[in-house]
Amino acid sequence: MKSIGVDVGGTFTDLVYCDMATGTLAIHKVSTTPDDPSRGVMTGIRELCAANGVDPAAIDYVFHGTTTATNAVLEDKGARAGLITNEGFRDIIHIGRHQRPEHYSILQQIPWQSRPLIKRRFRKTVGGRLVPPTGAELVPLDRDAVRRAAEELKAEGVESVAICFLFSYLNPRHELEAKAIVKEVMPDAFVTTSSFISPQFREFERFTTAALAAFIGPKIDRYIDHLDTALREIDVNGDLRIMASNGGVATPKMVLEKPTLTLLSGLAAGVLGGAWIGELAHRTRLITFDIGGTSADIGIVVDGTFAETDARSTSIAGFPLLMPMIDIHTLGAGGGSIAYIDRGGAFRVGPQSAGAVPGPAAYGRGGSQPTVTDANLVLGRLDADDFLGGGMRLDVAASRQVVGDLAVRLGLSINETAEGILTIINSNMANAIRSRTIQKGIDPREFALVAFGGAGPLHGVEVARMLDIPEVVVPPFPGITSAMGLLTTDLKYDATRTQFQVSGSVDLDRLNRDIAAMESDLGDYFEADHIPAAHIRFERIGDLRYVGQGYELKVKFAEGEITVAALQQTFEAFHRRHEAEYGHAFEFSPIEIVNVRVTGIGEMPKLEALRPPVGGSFAHALVRHAACIFRIDGKLESFETAVYRREALPVGERFAGPAIILQKDSTTVLTPDSSAIVDPSGSIIITVGDSK
Repeated sequence: MKSIGVDVGGTFTDLVYCDMATGTLAIHKVSTTPDDPSRGVMTGIRELCAANGVDPAAIDYVFHGTTTATNAVLEDKGARAGLITNEGFRDIIHIGRHQRPEHYSILQQIPWQSRPLIKRRFRKTVGGRLVPPTGAELVPLDRDAVRRAAEELKAEGVESVAICFLFSYLNPRHELEAKAIVKEVMPDAFVTTSSFISPQFREFERFTTAALAAFIGPKIDRYIDHLDTALREIDVNGDLRIMASNGGVATPKMVLEKPTLTLLSGLAAGVLGGAWIGELAHRTRLITFDIGGTSADIGIVVDGTFAETDARSTSIAGFPLLMPMIDIHTLGAGGGSIAYIDRGGAFRVGPQSAGAVPGPAAYGRGGSQPTVTDANLVLGRLDADDFLGGGMRLDVAASRQVVGDLAVRLGLSINETAEGILTIINSNMANAIRSRTIQKGIDPREFALVAFGGAGPLHGVEVARMLDIPEVVVPPFPGITSAMGLLTTDLKYDATRTQFQVSGSVDLDRLNRDIAAMESDLGDYFEADHIPAAHIRFERIGDLRYVGQGYELKVKFAEGEITVAALQQTFEAFHRRHEAEYGHAFEFSPIEIVNVRVTGIGEMPKLEALRPPVGGSFAHALVRHAACIFRIDGKLESFETAVYRREALPVGERFAGPAIILQKDSTTVLTPDSSAIVDPSGSIIITVGDSK
């Protein structure tokens, strides 16, 4: 089977081709085209196929990680969306909850108030009410009011509608009736319901999740349609699969129905790729560290399992989200991050980025502000003649000019300024890792840092040293690890039902019945995707909390029928999870099952392993020696640094830093106090703080 993985980043679009029958692997990078990302995707696929003699018509699958949905929310460039809800509840998505994003700031902007997904004039209310605990009808739906609301929204140029009623997670009937009416009036509009997008309690979060779907739905629809058409135009007739935020891939049909699945699409692929690389290198406790041109993305992997977000922390651009998502922490720190002096006179780097256009000054595309890439070039850590394997020549003079201008304003030398840029950005990234590890009771010294992305291997060793992380793993193809992650996963769909059952009085029949119904529903999706029953499996997870708590923790349920004994094991696992998360447990307090989730996994052909590296010798790998600047014991020093070609390095022989390792998709930096060895899996394993 022949597959292509495509990951669209802020600066570059990364591609990997794999023939899983022969083990053939080829990589490629092209500049991202922000005005229309699919243009860069098509350019990359054409060039990748041409360079490797691959017939586009022979491609079986295209796996795609996209930032279209994420960027639409971050840039506030979604559709003109409307909302239809119950009378008296027009402002739920404006009021929110009593929590403030920043508890003590009087100047903060509340995202759902300062930049609402759906403007108030496009929020319509209608009569009708369902009530708990069963979702019984108290007041019939006012169908005439729904039709009037749809006609008003149509007249106002609304192109998508979210239908959100109270307690629809218990009974979706009113939402489905309203959706049918709206589709009659607005046949070309994107129409969705909160009970379909996220059938869970908490109306603010559920309504906002549905509003996000309406906000990005038309843009995702246009992008997927455009991408699919463009693929056919270059004779790629294989199936398209889109990376989802839950760590699986989904069909275009599923993504069009639930566009919120793609809100962390590309970022999730990075965590998967990092976890897969760690497994090949026999490392099971990993911090994935993905640095691109615009952002740095951090994930935690333990024994092949990645952390997922919970109801307290799942959000996108400040908007709460009720969707299964890999726990990824993102900050504005990448190769294009701009260094500047703020209004208070402080020296800062990021989160503003030069992006793909104009990019860093080093790219020679008109960039006029100093960036992290420019700092690395000034310090000798990038090879101006070998960037992207020689595909792009960097402009050293331009980098020195913009960094030098900043140095004059700071009253520092150009080298001190460039090294200061790197120290600041590295400290920002180290602090972000601390927030996901130390502040959660996780000791980073027990983990390996998997550094990838175009800039991850440039910064990995220095960030690891700041955190006392002993090892850095640099994948064989670090710049396209996210694209490779796309080829290592399965179809994955999720279903959720709210329970509100308390230990001691759990209705096991209802619990088992709901789980069976969700598995059946997901099975129907897989059947439509032509996945054989033998290749489908299910995982069950409960959202549990002590009675009286406001938020839940995720705990797995056993396979098969849920019995009293199996349920007791789940409750005991919850106590242990609570103690690990908060430092204590209340073992005699009643536990509430809030939601039950079922994840259906449809097995796909996957990239299993890489060809072992051939290797060579240090003499063949050595390109030259060059002067590079490093800070050692508080002082800047110039070191004669060996510059190697990665593919020629010998396997299993340790070598000391300082060293620069060149390859097409990234550059790896070994500091003077580190050493490295090429692992049989193909990864470079760097020992931090030890050059022996």
